[in-house]
Amino acid sequence: MSWRIVVISNSAKLDYKLDYMVVRQEEITKIHLSEISILLIESTAVSLTAALLSELTKRKIKVIFCDEKRNPSSELISYYGSHDTSTKVKKQVEWSKEIKTTIWTEIVTEKIRNQRNFLHQLKKEEYMLLEEYIQQIEFGDKTNREGHAAKVYFNALFGNKFTRTADLPINSALNYGYSLLLSACNREIVANGYITQLALFHDNMFNPFNLGSDLMEPFRILIDKFIYFMKPEKFEHDEKMKLINILNQEVIIDGKKNYLNNAIKIYCRSIFEAINEQDISIIKFYRDEL
Repeated sequence: MSWRIVVISNSAKLDYKLDYMVVRQEEITKIHLSEISILLIESTAVSLTAALLSELTKRKIKVIFCDEKRNPSSELISYYGSHDTSTKVKKQVEWSKEIKTTIWTEIVTEKIRNQRNFLHQLKKEEYMLLEEYIQQIEFGDKTNREGHAAKVYFNALFGNKFTRTADLPINSALNYGYSLLLSACNREIVANGYITQLALFHDNMFNPFNLGSDLMEPFRILIDKFIYFMKPEKFEHDEKMKLINILNQEVIIDGKKNYLNNAIKIYCRSIFEAINEQDISIIKFYRDEL
């Protein structure tokens, strides 16, 4: 099982040799590809060979590229993540509105439930309002309980003046963490033979990752928790490295401990099975053991 999250932060040349990624800097480092789960290219002064990129794609290793500000800006996605991708995509196009809405309702309910649990853990009274929102959720969340819960939730965590659009270290950290979750979900979508554009709920013509945006929702709370306790006054390299390691956090899913990276894999697969079998009881949500 792959487990390493490899971050290349400084000028380097990366190439491929005999199942290893070779990192050429002042010293040469070799990492076996079977160990790599995610490769994050944080510096624009890094060059990669086509041979390495091809091999990373074959092995379903997620590659994330950062811009000149060292923020994730793009990722490498295979055309064919599964041998039966064409069949899977045809099924995806035919997913009924009813089953998509049913699954989305379960996902958004779980998201608010996780937010409520965190506020309750912090002994913040606002958790009771989120409990009411959970009881009020309608099919497809027609009354946007998710949006109302988000406002209450973030204000309870970061203060009544906090907004998600403000230029603050907290928002920079949240956005960075969410982009890691999105990328991890995109990897599993493609690995299971589906495409990221066609979603359950999100339908933004400018978003190539609509489905990933749907599936990541229950995991956002893990980023929120980390940032809440981190209380970043700045968000630079050291803070980013701490946040990246969250993918190696252990959670409970399907009755067993798993690294978050693997839990996302199990969860995404269960979502696709639930859709195709028309059975929401198949969905496997994680539990944070902390």
